[in-house]
Amino acid sequence: MTTATIDMTAAKSAADRLIARKRLVAFGVPGIVLVYLTYIFFAFDIPGLADRMRLDNAAILVSDSYSYKTHVTRDNRSGEISVAKEGERRGTYPEGRLPDWVTMTDGGAEIVLPHGHRVTFGPDNTATYVHPDWGTLTLQASRADGVTMSVPEADLPDWVTHSSARVDIRTEAGRLSMTRNRTEVFRYFFGWELFWFTLDSPYHDVGLARILVGERIDPERSNIAGAWHDFWNNAMWRHKEVAWALGETVLMAFLGTFGAAMIALPLAFAAARNFMPVLLVRGLVRRVFDFVRGVDALIWTIILSRAFGPGPLTGALAILVTDSGSFGKLFSEALENVDRKQIEGITSTGAAPVQRYRFGVIPQIMPVLLSQVLYFLESNTRSATIIGAITGGGIGLMITQAIQTQKDWEEVTYYIVLIVLIVIAMDWFSGWLRGRLIGRSQ
Repeated sequence: MTTATIDMTAAKSAADRLIARKRLVAFGVPGIVLVYLTYIFFAFDIPGLADRMRLDNAAILVSDSYSYKTHVTRDNRSGEISVAKEGERRGTYPEGRLPDWVTMTDGGAEIVLPHGHRVTFGPDNTATYVHPDWGTLTLQASRADGVTMSVPEADLPDWVTHSSARVDIRTEAGRLSMTRNRTEVFRYFFGWELFWFTLDSPYHDVGLARILVGERIDPERSNIAGAWHDFWNNAMWRHKEVAWALGETVLMAFLGTFGAAMIALPLAFAAARNFMPVLLVRGLVRRVFDFVRGVDALIWTIILSRAFGPGPLTGALAILVTDSGSFGKLFSEALENVDRKQIEGITSTGAAPVQRYRFGVIPQIMPVLLSQVLYFLESNTRSATIIGAITGGGIGLMITQAIQTQKDWEEVTYYIVLIVLIVIAMDWFSGWLRGRLIGRSQ
């Protein structure tokens, strides 16, 4: 066998092995991914999602985000009946100003719902729900027997949930809930009611034109001043507290981001290969950067809140600690890519080391530093919302409080809209500032 034949045989064997290896990778990697996804499918009990889904609760949550409920409530112990928007004290209708779909009767009330539905509060803690397509369902609450119904449980439609402690009727027209202590009807309306003025304000249900150019409504103050005062101090929507909380959130993001940048920039010189020749120092600084950014900001928030107590400053410190590591890594990498010629030119003029850094290094990395800092500022504005929920400051705390009530989802939507608008404003401002400082139009 000649040398050429041996070489051809070896080359063919090598090619066969290469093809076999590529075929193994081509089929093996997708196979491993498929096995992993199959494991996830059963480990996370994805088939059980269908059993755990509560689309009715999801639909209620969505409707609560863009609508409000008027509550007609009877205390089954005293028999007192009240009508209030969102069930709030500030939204309670005074006597003589009830909505036209609620009529008080002797010992009860008549409540007209959309689509021909009707609820009647009767004597002895009874309530009747009339469904035009199904019929009449009568409920009664008592201390001894709980909540009972006139229809056997086996014959109940799927829009009725029943137990001895509670009966819940939910239809497209409204909702009736009865317990031993309370009977309550909810009727939904589109919009954020009482967003501008509460019912006790003289400017409620007054048109904008009358406020601006009409006669004085409150003799003790001008219309514009009075309307602004009542809006700003709205006890239900708390616009003044919301504005203050938004300011705290932005301040947390601002202090944390720029504080981290100021700490990370000088340390980045010690982590850059071309500025710190001592391997031990460079490695130690980089490990510090790895550690502080390796621990999530939420973990730092919990640790710092135990050390300094709750508050916006704790949230700012948590952002500062985490971003110091991130900025340190990014800044040191930018420093390692600077052009030495510009530094040598500054050095040839007899400049001191600090002057070399100031005029030979900083101008080169400034566009990169500025872009990174402004991007982190935008991101931290969102992060400060979650951090504020833990430290007890900013808009995050208000979102947490509204969610915990399980009934103020329209306020949650309001806060989320404000956060999105703040992030949009921060994005515009950072783009404008970047263009002004770098000399590039936006």
